[in-house]
Amino acid sequence: MLGLMQSQPLLISSLIEFAERHHGSAEIVSRRVEGDLHRYTYKDAAKRSRQVANALDGLKIGFSERVATLAWNGYRHLELYYGVSGSGRVLHTVNPRLHPDQIVWITNHAEDQVLCFDMTFLPIVQAVHARCPTVKRWVALCDADKLPADSGIPNLVSYEAWIAGHATTYAWPMFDENTASSLCYTSGTTGNPKGVLYSHRSTILHAYAACLPDVMCLSARDSVLPVVPMFHVNAWGIPYSAAMTGCKLVFPGPALDGKSVYELIESEQVTFAAGVPTVWQMLLGHMKPNKLHFSVLNRTVIGGSACPPAMISAFKDDYGVSVLHGWGMTEMSPLGTVCTLKNSHLALSKDEQLKILSKQGRSFFGVDMKIVDSAGKELPWDGKTYGDLYVKGPWILREYFKDDGGDPLVEGWFPTGDVATIDTDAYMQITDRSKDVIKSGGEWISSIDIENIAVGHPAVAMAACIGVAHPKWDERPIIAVVKRPGMDVSREELLKFYEGKTAKWQIPDDVVFVDAIPLGATGKMLKTRLRAILKDYKLPV
Repeated sequence: MLGLMQSQPLLISSLIEFAERHHGSAEIVSRRVEGDLHRYTYKDAAKRSRQVANALDGLKIGFSERVATLAWNGYRHLELYYGVSGSGRVLHTVNPRLHPDQIVWITNHAEDQVLCFDMTFLPIVQAVHARCPTVKRWVALCDADKLPADSGIPNLVSYEAWIAGHATTYAWPMFDENTASSLCYTSGTTGNPKGVLYSHRSTILHAYAACLPDVMCLSARDSVLPVVPMFHVNAWGIPYSAAMTGCKLVFPGPALDGKSVYELIESEQVTFAAGVPTVWQMLLGHMKPNKLHFSVLNRTVIGGSACPPAMISAFKDDYGVSVLHGWGMTEMSPLGTVCTLKNSHLALSKDEQLKILSKQGRSFFGVDMKIVDSAGKELPWDGKTYGDLYVKGPWILREYFKDDGGDPLVEGWFPTGDVATIDTDAYMQITDRSKDVIKSGGEWISSIDIENIAVGHPAVAMAACIGVAHPKWDERPIIAVVKRPGMDVSREELLKFYEGKTAKWQIPDDVVFVDAIPLGATGKMLKTRLRAILKDYKLPV
């Protein structure tokens, strides 16, 4: 016997329709590439999204064909999110921080038909457009009068001119909710990037989950600033969750420095912000010397890489902002866990709570996880046993676009490539990437723990721990450190700083001071490149 409920597909177009109908006057504020602030509403965004859909019809872009973007977080990018996917095409967000050769490879692999780009990225487009034969139309996200007279790009049109002649009415098509909605490629640090193809169903379910109280806890009372880029896993789903809840949206555009982000938070009364640790490091670095404080910001989700406990404490103790430590992957849409306390933890001391909040947190309904040993045997959730982390769920990848790499699943589970522990309260903690784990004398050392202790020192701006070959112990850890401007710390001082914070045998054997630590396209430390830089390093005798 089947239930007797209505059957309506979960489609992205329904989100913008809902926002227009129920939260039409809620604001969307964007700092534009031009430097000014643009303001309008969900009602305006919905109308212009329909114009985008009509413009794509005019180009005869077929169902499920790909439309690419090279764009910052802003209102025009949001319109493409809805106009492209809502009309049955696939939105392909391209990371402009990738090497031009990778952008060419991705564009051709996706067979993009249209590519829309912010004028910031005009030099990239000029460098790659001749090698992207599938792209029929290049669209600059600007007003008609801002279009360069001689760009050298054939068929270039301004976004405003492109959509201007099209109607603001459009009948969103109905189709299977499992239809592809958007495409995002992995960063490709080891070979060519792989495409992760999200569906309308997976995106809507992910948006629902993100709004939960123990996840992002979004509501119509919030003013939300996604600093995490819309070209990076759909800004962690915030553009969809925002429409679902009707919260005010604040887009930072290209201005991601500490001063610009702080001013936007204050001027737009932002209550919730999302970004990677490097962005918040710049923000805190601007605030502390200028003796600044937040007026209404009360929480931030930090993901992309491990958030140091010192940053969690700084936000809470100095500025009254709760940090939601999160973890996920492009293959997971991307949310997998977020760290919030349970009722049983509220009576714990501040230090005990910090130990919990420093973990990547609990999964929520829609994500199942387990840790396994090298033979695939499931390991206990005791908070001590390390294992390879596997996940599964309705918004987690089944296979890569065009079946690149073959079947990635192991008996229905996706191997994340992370090494983790899970405790008795179901809190997961990443201890390392499987390729970065340090094994010394048969024991594992968490490079993340070593890095977190280092960045807790006031003179350390960034730190990366890698293993170095050792004749007796196989490997020993060393820490590469970038000092804060105007501050100093010696090797001996930093090694002494570790005493009492970790076991003696886990303390690094050496400190290597570097000018910078190489970062990837999504802001993650590239330890493979760091190892190459330090290939001639020898441990002290």
